[in-house]
Amino acid sequence: MKLVTWNIQWGLGCDGRIDLRRIVQTAKALCDADVFCFQEVSHGFAAHDGDQDQQAVLAFLLPGYRPVFRPAVEKVDESGRLQVFGNMILSRLPVLEIASHRLPWPATDGRSMQRQALEVLVQAPMGAMRVITTHLEYHSEIHRKAQIERLRAIHEEGERRKEIAFEDHSNGAYRTSPQPVGTILCGDLNLEPDEPLYRDILKPFLSDVPSFVDAWRVSHGPTPHPPTTGVADFKQWPQGPHCRDYIFVTENLAERVVDVNVDVETTASDHQPLALELAAAIGS
Repeated sequence: MKLVTWNIQWGLGCDGRIDLRRIVQTAKALCDADVFCFQEVSHGFAAHDGDQDQQAVLAFLLPGYRPVFRPAVEKVDESGRLQVFGNMILSRLPVLEIASHRLPWPATDGRSMQRQALEVLVQAPMGAMRVITTHLEYHSEIHRKAQIERLRAIHEEGERRKEIAFEDHSNGAYRTSPQPVGTILCGDLNLEPDEPLYRDILKPFLSDVPSFVDAWRVSHGPTPHPPTTGVADFKQWPQGPHCRDYIFVTENLAERVVDVNVDVETTASDHQPLALELAAAIGS
């Protein structure tokens, strides 16, 4: 199973052009992914998306992939037009379930917006797999902390559902899906590897729920994570190249991690895309 995650900045490259075709070409060149996870997909915010229905454009550019978009932000402009901004997953693996999780938005001073995590359950070669992609608040550590706590709770709740004996094999709304063999959590977390909140993601759970591990560290050991932003856009990122995008996997998937790569050359967004490869069988 192969996955790419990328904050595409609504297709805005460091050259000032919005080009979703370039985004897709770059992502596919990095990895022939089964699942693409994109953050900052926009529609209705003309200053961002140039009046493109970006979820429709990305779906068109990736035929054979099921598109799943859910907004973090939903607003209505003065003309009554819906404006949406959020996360998108496109999967050529069968999609079994979809869930959209609103993340905490504490009432603190300062600039912020509603954040969301998009979850899909896909049928991967090794079994059902939960994929969660998200984009955490940039401007507030208080928000990020609350959002990480909620992400961990979402994971724990999902694992505890495995203990429920109820099964329904009908075609109705109560139909149960296969239990996932593991979870992938990825996206723009807006924190660096030396921050306490990064370590909070990796903390063991109090029960037998599998904890998260950084797939980069599993694959590359102590080698520092390559930068995922600030590579070419020095106006937004005057601190220069640094890492704030990750792929985490549950510890029961660690032995399946074949490789994690980062495209540190592209300037198609202010962020860099990351790719994960998981083996279908342990040791393969």
